Amino acid sequence: MTFRRGTFYRRIGVIFGSQLIAVAIASVMGATQVVPVEAMLILIAIFSVSAWLATRRQWLQVSRLAGAVEAWDEQQAGSDVWLLGQLPPHTDVDVAVLSRRLDAFAHRIAEYNQRERDFTRDASHELRSPLTVIKMSADLLADEPLLGEPGQRSVQRIKRASREMEALVEALLILARESDNGLSEEDFVVNDVLKRELDAARDLLEGQPIVLQLEEPVRFALHGSPRVFAVLCWQLIRNACQQAEQGTIVITVMPGMVTVANRSPVDGGVDRHGFELAIAQRISERFAWPLELQTREDHWHVARIRFPQPLSM
Repeated sequence: MTFRRGTFYRRIGVIFGSQLIAVAIASVMGATQVVPVEAMLILIAIFSVSAWLATRRQWLQVSRLAGAVEAWDEQQAGSDVWLLGQLPPHTDVDVAVLSRRLDAFAHRIAEYNQRERDFTRDASHELRSPLTVIKMSADLLADEPLLGEPGQRSVQRIKRASREMEALVEALLILARESDNGLSEEDFVVNDVLKRELDAARDLLEGQPIVLQLEEPVRFALHGSPRVFAVLCWQLIRNACQQAEQGTIVITVMPGMVTVANRSPVDGGVDRHGFELAIAQRISERFAWPLELQTREDHWHVARIRFPQPLSM
């Protein structure tokens, strides 16, 4: 297939130039009464429709390229929607270059996504084994009768750090399974999952001046993965704990919504762009549970998760 630069513009110029000449001739013929005015108007209409059809045919190469853009799936590295062979004959070289560059860009994006998923999945799996060893060793040390109070505090710190790392690995595994079907779905009660997560969080916060408070004006259920929901809420709770440092963190269950709110010190700035929030944002986008962040004038910071399709109790 041959590509020539500027053929698209030349053809469009020829079409509209021919239309202009034809309309001018028809107008002169009508003005000099060579043809009736009605015939002149019909000729102008015919010339205009012909020009439109010819332009539409020339625009086909751009239209097909736009269709390829719309049909592009960035998760598929082998999708050949940009193949130059699918372009019409005598395609303008600018359109051909654009198609070729978009094809290369699409493949790079898809391959990058695949590498990111593979790395996240492999790294998460590799971290699970040492985490299991650390947790088991910490449990054995905690039951050791000869271990003094400083040793017990160290063991608690180890258990707290391993629990946080376990939650992070779980979140990374969920994100790595973006295009997989390895997550089981079921109907679960949001309030019950939150209570279990808060019990685990209170154990980790033992000795810290932070109180976790659950308010349940309503109860509702969801159809989905309770594991994903738990990881999402854990990331928001963990972020609130790190930002607040002390005081009360309020988790509220509202109709089709869960909020996590904490109050920051008046004289301190709060970073709302922590790593936990980045993970939570990715999970919310992946499962279509919109996450909203709000900072009120009274220094309360609210993370709000909306669930478009809650189940009634």
